[in-house]
Amino acid sequence: MFAVIRKQLRTHPSLVPLFVFIGGGCTMSMLYLARLALKNPDVCWDRKNNPEPWNKLGPTDRYKFFSVSTDYSKLKKDRPDF
Repeated sequence: MFAVIRKQLRTHPSLVPLFVFIGGGCTMSMLYLARLALKNPDVCWDRKNNPEPWNKLGPTDRYKFFSVSTDYSKLKKDRPDF
């Protein structure tokens, strides 16, 4: 399969940017999915030691990937302790 792709790239060099951007997009999407699986407070991998990880987040913890207008360092605690 890789031999066929290499042959096509040699005969049609205009396909190189297509493969580069498709490969980069696949890599970035896999990295984002890995970040969601490992860093998101809604995902619980260890039910015995930390069954509810979202309750241990402080009001200043940033868990979103990108926030436009929220400054997490200035937030106050507005929820009860469990």
